[in-house]
Amino acid sequence: MPNELSAILCMIQLEKLNLPEFHYRVEQKNNQVSIFCLIRKKFVVLTPEEWVRQHFINYLIYHKKYPRAMVQVEREILFNNLKKRFDVVVYSPLGVPFMLTECKSANVKLSQNTFMQASTYNLNLKSDYLVITNGLKHFCCKIDHSLQKYNFEQELPDYPRTQ
Repeated sequence: MPNELSAILCMIQLEKLNLPEFHYRVEQKNNQVSIFCLIRKKFVVLTPEEWVRQHFINYLIYHKKYPRAMVQVEREILFNNLKKRFDVVVYSPLGVPFMLTECKSANVKLSQNTFMQASTYNLNLKSDYLVITNGLKHFCCKIDHSLQKYNFEQELPDYPRTQ
């Protein structure tokens, strides 16, 4: 990595996260640093939130063995005629939303507002699991849509291999 790029990475102060480290690719163009996204198959601007998102995606794929083809990143959804973008959604083998994840940068405290933001997106998606993470802390809930309840889980679920 060229010294100039190393200096820029230090300047944006990417925190060590509570997720496994991974081999990432970065590039610099016009004084802007980008990181390669496995899912979008392109370089995207490296922000503190993107740093968390890329760590989480790599965790799902390489540590939890979620199939890359079943993961979508930053897709648009409509909610009350407003365009919103979710961070990460994993689909089940049947192609229905299985897990919705909302990522925040490490310096953002996870709060009820973060949970409500993800829950709002999930009103349309109806995924079985809801995750919020800032890369340091992670919360996972199993959603029971029929009873309109949720339970916090200790760990992320394994990917459903059959349904």
